[in-house]
Amino acid sequence: MFKIPNHQVAGHQAGDGKLGPLIDDSGRFYKPLQNNERGSREVAFYTSFSSNTKIPDQIRRYFPLFHGTQLLEASDGSGLHLHLILEDLVSTHVHPSVMDIKIGSRTWYPQASEEYIKKCLKKDSEYTSLRLGFRISGLQAYESEESGFWKPEKKLVSSYDMEDVRSSLKRFVSSKPLSGVEPDGSFASVVYGGSDGILAQLLELKAWFEDQTIYHFNSCSVLVMYEKAAAETGMSRAEVKLIDFAHVTDGEGVIDHNFLGGLCSLIKFVSEILVNPGDYTTEGGLNGFQQHPFSFHNGPKKDIE
Repeated sequence: MFKIPNHQVAGHQAGDGKLGPLIDDSGRFYKPLQNNERGSREVAFYTSFSSNTKIPDQIRRYFPLFHGTQLLEASDGSGLHLHLILEDLVSTHVHPSVMDIKIGSRTWYPQASEEYIKKCLKKDSEYTSLRLGFRISGLQAYESEESGFWKPEKKLVSSYDMEDVRSSLKRFVSSKPLSGVEPDGSFASVVYGGSDGILAQLLELKAWFEDQTIYHFNSCSVLVMYEKAAAETGMSRAEVKLIDFAHVTDGEGVIDHNFLGGLCSLIKFVSEILVNPGDYTTEGGLNGFQQHPFSFHNGPKKDIE
């Protein structure tokens, strides 16, 4: 029995006659393929990635499991449509707090049409992508059974500036995210910190991106998740996953500086909350990371040939 996901925070969503992903009770996520090269490119990526022996096992855990493709009745009622069959990343959660963060100051890929590049440049400049190297696409944070989730509207999230991003990253790990008062970030040390927290996982990904030249992850997102009930007991169950691979291209032996730069910027913002949970500075983004690196290093500089 297929149903519409309850905890999707960004991207194309099913319902109201629209084409979007579906889930089932077995823990699988069915993503409809776009009817253009984006769809075939995403299938090609998952097929390549799942069989590539050069991908370390500790890195594979950051990607959804791939179970092939299947023709299914589309959510918009248009008939049979080819879907990717993926792992439902929140299927083991009860009340998942989820944040979708699109990585990179550039969301277009070099082979794209001039019209598409102009469209992306406009969005990247209107959002925080150009300034920070990433942008929040959507999020929800669980408060309580009575209050439910803090889930800001898409239009509001798209208008975020740098300080809104800082505040949202802190509110995401706060005890009462729906409260209008300054977010307390009370779960920051549990969710973002620790040996298995979000920061440690982002740093592991960063180390891989400093060397990997197999793929360029254009317009991909980092999905951050945790369970509040677990965080309240000191066990965050925090997870980082990479999603959305319709614009991945061959790395051609060159480091993906666009993704790496955005990832480093996100790491800086998360680190600031851990180091100075009550301190909001006006510096940040890609320039801020270069000027004020924390205890982690920014990796060796490697020029594009």
